[in-house]
Amino acid sequence: MNIDGPSTPPPDPSAPSSEQVQRSPLTPEQIRKIEINRLKAKAIRDRREVDARHAGEHTSDRTPSGFVAGQKRSYSSISASRIPATLRDGRNNSTASDGGVRPRDEIRPAQKFTKYVEYDLSKMTDTKGGFLTAEDDPHNKALHESVLGEERPAHMTLKEWERYQLMRSLRDRKAGPFEPGLSVLEDRRLQKTCYECGSLEIDWKLEDVFGCRVCNSCKERLPEKYSLLTKTEVKEDYLLTDPELKDEELLPHLERPNPHKATWNNMMLYLRYQVEEYAFSSKKWGSPEALDAEFAKRESQKKKRKEDKFRTKLHELKKRTRVEAYRRSRAAGGGGGDFGDDVEQKGKHVHQWGRTVDNPETGMGIKTCVGCGMEVEELEF
Repeated sequence: MNIDGPSTPPPDPSAPSSEQVQRSPLTPEQIRKIEINRLKAKAIRDRREVDARHAGEHTSDRTPSGFVAGQKRSYSSISASRIPATLRDGRNNSTASDGGVRPRDEIRPAQKFTKYVEYDLSKMTDTKGGFLTAEDDPHNKALHESVLGEERPAHMTLKEWERYQLMRSLRDRKAGPFEPGLSVLEDRRLQKTCYECGSLEIDWKLEDVFGCRVCNSCKERLPEKYSLLTKTEVKEDYLLTDPELKDEELLPHLERPNPHKATWNNMMLYLRYQVEEYAFSSKKWGSPEALDAEFAKRESQKKKRKEDKFRTKLHELKKRTRVEAYRRSRAAGGGGGDFGDDVEQKGKHVHQWGRTVDNPETGMGIKTCVGCGMEVEELEF
């Protein structure tokens, strides 16, 4: 076989392999020279990059900032003396990207989001959603009242706002520093004591709303007297009306947020013994026995109304069923004419129907034959 080109000579079996060749380790002098050459090459590369940046060279493989793509920037290139154009600094906004002068208070969006920005949020004003403000109506006192319960005012820090909420809660509950003091120097005749045990530590919330002086221990010990009832419980158990429950002088009540849903109306709570005093007095039912009798009477009336409603619906269903069956029989050619028709055959009785009378038990109209006394229910078409 002839080969025109050069061929590789066969390996010399006597020559040592690469694995058998052991290189000698570098000497400290060689390591020092290698490190010096590496630092010199790095310094030359950094100097060239700085010269190219200052000269303003731009090639196709360079980024808009003047750096070669894919290469690491040196520390000197991003120092304070030479700030890159791509560095986004809110303090450095005196000039725009297009070379023009921009106000320092203007907000510049990112370059890729420029076409999506339609409004300058720094220049937008709060119109209060179209509602009237104190500036629109300066003579409205309700608009000028300082309301600090919904959101934190701008002049308050978070700690001050939390302290204000805590103090307001204590003030509403008359607890902590707002709890009425128990002065030993005060006249004993003017001191307010518990109805049951005579203690001076009464529940001031019940005393303010209901005028009831009772301590917390007696309130928990006698729930059948000092427990709170909802408006629904009062209406169902004591048969009181809405006008009576809305009368503050007749039955004072305590309002609490609705536990089922915050957007619903507030709960109206009533003191049990005050409700019972009014319900069992001569102004209302007179006694617990009279209340029970009224409750039983209303229950029987409610049951009777339900039964009457069911009976009426049942009769209407019977009427519709009979009329529909009669119509189907006539449509199918089952024979038979209308009630009261004369049958032209000898020996047959002809009914003479009288006037329709309503049955008091069923409420349906009944016609009676004058001759034989036969009664039929009148069908309504």
